[in-house]
Amino acid sequence: MLAYVINPGSSSTRLALADIQPSENPGLPGQLRLSLTRAELALPESLARYVPLSPEWVAALVADLHHAARDWPAPDAVVSRGGAIGAVSAGTYLVTPELAAHALTGQSGEHSGNVGAALALELARHYGVPALIVDPPSLDERLPEARESGLPGQPRRGNFHTLNAGMVAHHAAYEVGKTFHDARVVVAHLGVGISVTAFDKGRAIDTSGISQGEGPFSAARAGAVPLPGLLDLAYSLPRAELEARLNLHSGFVGLTGSGDLRELERREKTDPAVRLAVGTFVQQVCKALGAYSAALPARPDALAISGGIARWQTLIDRIERRVAWIAPLTVIPGELELEALAEGAGRVLLGLEEAQTWEAPAPTG
Repeated sequence: MLAYVINPGSSSTRLALADIQPSENPGLPGQLRLSLTRAELALPESLARYVPLSPEWVAALVADLHHAARDWPAPDAVVSRGGAIGAVSAGTYLVTPELAAHALTGQSGEHSGNVGAALALELARHYGVPALIVDPPSLDERLPEARESGLPGQPRRGNFHTLNAGMVAHHAAYEVGKTFHDARVVVAHLGVGISVTAFDKGRAIDTSGISQGEGPFSAARAGAVPLPGLLDLAYSLPRAELEARLNLHSGFVGLTGSGDLRELERREKTDPAVRLAVGTFVQQVCKALGAYSAALPARPDALAISGGIARWQTLIDRIERRVAWIAPLTVIPGELELEALAEGAGRVLLGLEEAQTWEAPAPTG
């Protein structure tokens, strides 16, 4: 099976031709085999602001995609990263004109993926094949008790690295001989943003979220911070300056003066401040993996780590030594969103899953 895979981001759109083959393991039919041919397109500058996304912008991007794929064979489906389309369950969704239009308006939130459904739909129409999106960023399957906080009227947010975490959870389950829907897995995505998510037999029941101030710090983001100190800053700084402090000038940047992980790995041998920051990060990641393991109804079958920080081998080794008693650890470095999209499309094309139907969220207010 062949699929065109589209991943629109804030500064560029990635495109790939995916050759998707069935699993060689009858016991794990979802363990697909992928081969990707990639291309990258620069986005118009104003698209990075997400909305409004006019028909002219969509048409221009579709033309660029056609040009990039001009020498590729025709696909069996076109799949794209979805955008903010309201709270939905995990899975692969058939793109309808209504879904694409809803995302373009931004009425369920702004996201660089809001243009994805429209791009997939227009490209798929050209070839007469289905248009799909997979695990959109507005996915929310959390348990009711995972949504509440201790402060009335301030629920916890559930946005996490849906595509990457979901794919990594699938593969961590395969590593222990189980399917995703039969396994309990905790995934820590350690990238520019960090999220730690508990998957219970295919459902993301709880997560630290990406930007709600829970979980470990990252290269430049603060993560969870002591409330008294946060209140002191909130009363002493304008909101914009406070947000910049928390999201741009904290984490490794704030603690060491650098967010360059390769530089920090070199400095760790001789710089006490870097050693302390790395030790603190390891401590926070281990605590988060333990906490979200306890969010599951039983012991996890596997733990997993992904994202750019997963390439820091000595750091990951330290984490693995601390958490190996919980469950086996799978490490899949980097961002694998194109692969996740291709696998989601492949499961539908190969008849392993049915494409889901999107329903517009009920009006609020």
